[in-house]
Amino acid sequence: MAVAYLWFLLFLTHLALLFFLYVIVRPRPVRIPIKNRHVFITGGSSGIGLALAHRAASEGARVSILARSHDKLQDAKQEISLATGVDVATFSADVRDSDAVRRAAEEAGPIDVLIVNQGVFVPQELEKQELDEVRFMVEVNLIGSFNMIKAALPMMKNREGRGPGSIALMSSQAGQVGIYGYTAYSASKFGLRGLAESLQHELIAQDIHVSLIFPPDTNTPGLAEETKIRPQLTNIIAASSGVMKAEEVAKKALDGIKCGSFIIPCNFEGHLLSIATAGFSPQRSFLMAFVEVLTAGLIRVATLCFQWNWYGSIEKYYAQKNQ
Repeated sequence: MAVAYLWFLLFLTHLALLFFLYVIVRPRPVRIPIKNRHVFITGGSSGIGLALAHRAASEGARVSILARSHDKLQDAKQEISLATGVDVATFSADVRDSDAVRRAAEEAGPIDVLIVNQGVFVPQELEKQELDEVRFMVEVNLIGSFNMIKAALPMMKNREGRGPGSIALMSSQAGQVGIYGYTAYSASKFGLRGLAESLQHELIAQDIHVSLIFPPDTNTPGLAEETKIRPQLTNIIAASSGVMKAEEVAKKALDGIKCGSFIIPCNFEGHLLSIATAGFSPQRSFLMAFVEVLTAGLIRVATLCFQWNWYGSIEKYYAQKNQ
């Protein structure tokens, strides 16, 4: 009898917690349509950006893509047209050039869904890395995101009658947890989180919803080159999360954007990291908030196990190297 009473009390406690979270969770759930809307994607000529452009076009969106290489943009335009029948608009610009990005945004017209996807990665220990390489990653990954958002915002905020808008930032699992050899890259991607959390405060009144996408290593043209120069320890640690196809990441990302999710993980490890690093992040789903609250302690144990494994790999590597 006492056991049954305790189970009933536990059930009531969980029910009360669910109700409490339903009341307080903000922002409220939202649906962001893609069909017949303008989706603008940076880094859209290859990899995840190209896969996102394919998927958005296939769902009936008007798609614009921006990248540095004019030739790659034309190849992407033709590829998408052949696959979907949609004629995408292309804009050649370097996201580090704020004036060029602003001109592209003005020419493209009001944007409903902005996906800031560009990114560069030069893996190396900080001691060995040139400051020009550090600056390059920060300027493309972080400052380039500021440039693109600032260029698009004026017209996005004046989209009267066009429904909810979205700004999605392509981060990385290395933007959730620091990894050996990713010092500069992680710093640039961690910065996107502060940008996204603050920006959501600023734009919620304009019905613009911010998302952060956290893919693991993704099978893109750049990954093969990156793995050739990555430190051996980086490959060992990064292997724990596996590799996804660009098309898989694009599907997860676009589905999350349409749900207005602030954090969009792409695989099982990504879900664990998202719970472990939830912190002060907005959460639209009271059910997901319930999971975060109940599993926070257990997930912390799991993250400590990951750290134990990673530091063990580092100790073993240097012990063998010293021998």
